Amino acid sequence: MNTILALTILVIGSSGIAAQIILLRELLVSFYGNELTVGVILANWILIEAIGVYWMGRILSRAKNPVNLFFILQFIFSLTLPASVYFARTFKTFSGIPFGEGIGISAIFIYSFLIILPVGLSHGALFSTACGLFNFISGERFRSIGKAYALEMIGTVLGGLILTYLFIPHFNSFQSVLIICLVNIIIPIFYFQYSASRKLKYFWLFSSIFIVMIFSFRIDGYLQRSSINRQWKPRKVIDYRNSPYGNIAVTKEEEQYTFFYNGLPIITTPYPDKLFIEEFGNLALLSNDDPKDVLTISHAAGGLLNEILKYGVEKVDYAELDPLVISLVKEHDTGLTRRELGDKRLNIINTDGKLFLKQAKCKYDCILIGLSNPSDLLTNRFFTREFFALARSRLNKGGILEFWLPGSFEYLSPLLRDINACVLNAARDNFKYVRIIPGDNNIFLASDSEELMRLSAREFSARLLSRGIKTDYLVPAYIEYKLDKKRLDWFMRQVKEGTVKVNTDTRPFAVFLSLSLWSREFSSFFAPAMQFIGNLNITVLFISLALAILFLFLVFYRLRNNELKIAYCVATTGFFGMIATLILIFNFQAVYGYLYQKIGILMSIFMGGVALGSILITYFSKRIKNESRLFIGFEALIIIFISGMGLFVATSSAAKSSIFPVYLLMFFGAGLVTGLEFPLASRILLISRREVAGVSGLLYGCDLLGGYFAGILGGIFFLPILGVYNTCIILILLKLSSLLILLTK
Repeated sequence: MNTILALTILVIGSSGIAAQIILLRELLVSFYGNELTVGVILANWILIEAIGVYWMGRILSRAKNPVNLFFILQFIFSLTLPASVYFARTFKTFSGIPFGEGIGISAIFIYSFLIILPVGLSHGALFSTACGLFNFISGERFRSIGKAYALEMIGTVLGGLILTYLFIPHFNSFQSVLIICLVNIIIPIFYFQYSASRKLKYFWLFSSIFIVMIFSFRIDGYLQRSSINRQWKPRKVIDYRNSPYGNIAVTKEEEQYTFFYNGLPIITTPYPDKLFIEEFGNLALLSNDDPKDVLTISHAAGGLLNEILKYGVEKVDYAELDPLVISLVKEHDTGLTRRELGDKRLNIINTDGKLFLKQAKCKYDCILIGLSNPSDLLTNRFFTREFFALARSRLNKGGILEFWLPGSFEYLSPLLRDINACVLNAARDNFKYVRIIPGDNNIFLASDSEELMRLSAREFSARLLSRGIKTDYLVPAYIEYKLDKKRLDWFMRQVKEGTVKVNTDTRPFAVFLSLSLWSREFSSFFAPAMQFIGNLNITVLFISLALAILFLFLVFYRLRNNELKIAYCVATTGFFGMIATLILIFNFQAVYGYLYQKIGILMSIFMGGVALGSILITYFSKRIKNESRLFIGFEALIIIFISGMGLFVATSSAAKSSIFPVYLLMFFGAGLVTGLEFPLASRILLISRREVAGVSGLLYGCDLLGGYFAGILGGIFFLPILGVYNTCIILILLKLSSLLILLTK
């Protein structure tokens, strides 16, 4: 029976991580790919699981037979998972939110909470039930929580690997969740001998038959089509695919194709926004004396390449991270894209643009960034001080970097002004000259050549004529209008009043400002709080957080209840585990840019570390002579790890070669030091308390609650405002407070 118990908990763990990652990926598309919302989504998952764990722990402490509860919870989990995936795609339609409209942070919190609620609550309750099953069937009390925790973590690792390398490449989301449901619906059959309820047994058998029938009638195909049609209503979706890097949807209206990447439009063909395309595609090349080698990064097909190829360039390198983007553009081609992609001078490179620049040996006369507003970490990494330094090193003498940001001809709101200001500050840190052409889209030209600033509207027009470039909108009168000095002076006065902060990889302030801008437009309730925090002086914010930690220390120091002190340590470790995960996830995205592909394996490696830590403590539990001293040692080990993680993040951006194995090691290490504490804490408390389920509920709930606050604060405030290094210092102070509580008592 121990084998069945182990298999049960492995299935619970693997099902949980699979459900979490599937819902996370679907919600990221609905929230337009903003990775800062990862913290909110994970925080909601953790909070709901904590409620489920604690609530079921209280029930099981009074229950004589946990088997019947296990049956019911498995059914609820299997029933609600497909429904949650469906609503993750379609909640905007049901809520009356128009297609293409963003939502603010408060709406993100509410919708993700409601979508995750039934799945997370039932899955959290299943952990407490599994501990109860272990105790009820095997009779082990002291080691039951540690074993269950370790087995669930192993299941989490297996689930992440299976999802990443089997389910995601070969199945859609509904096929994946129905397989998960089928496995979960079969497991309780092995526990029939422990249940006295005949009705429950018959009900479960009929449920299993029903799930098998669903597979037979291929209802997963109906759910897939129905959810996509509702998600993209009123647009007609003609292609919808998940690549390892992101979600791509292709819509068609008459002869116009629009390609959406993680919910945002990136390419429109054959009739793009020609006015902007002509501006952005010509100004950099006209500013250069004789452009021969050009690099364009991301989303250049469908117009931008066409403008560049009008010149007598010898080579155009086009770096596009996701090969599926090019593949779909070719499948749904138009005359425009056929001309662009068929030109012999074009060299398509399917790799990340930032990574390509790090490894490239050639230099360029012009580098054009096809990405727009840095509203997510994937985009932001091309608008930071670190990237501008890299781009500058890859430009020939007199070379020009061109990028653009959202703007306005009439009014720059404080948030829009600060987005432009913090990116401009990053560019000025690296380039001697930055020329700005303001408008509805502000175009930035950066170079070390003073000639860039001297070129007049008349000279731009003369070069356009002498090079034989034919344009419909970029004509001499329009160039004179765009380069009007009064408009530029107005824009510079606005930006001068903006933030002095610099957008960097380790402090993505532009992403926070973009999220604040969305909140102001679509979620007015939360917007004032975000604006207040964004305007706070970093020193004031840092001191405030340090004082808050001091207050927590004093409160728990004066408590006489040792259980609450242990619970506080576990909660701070849960806080550390989530913040460490977010730091490594965000830094990985800043360095590599394909988090969507690797998030499953990275989370699995972290959980693998947690599993090993739990297994080590559980296996050697009988040899432990002084639990308190060992617990203090683990607290100190976490502080040492935080210091090493901060040092790694500080040097990762400058690394020339691949450091992916080091990321795996860091994720594993963070999980390992997190996993060591939980079973040891449960052993300490079980010495004085006899209820296994009650102890597991208290500690697991505190662990998840610490992670919840870390998810909310870390993703939205700590990392984009304080930055990675200051966040690491806050973590060290927090864990020092729990360590001192143990040392002084």
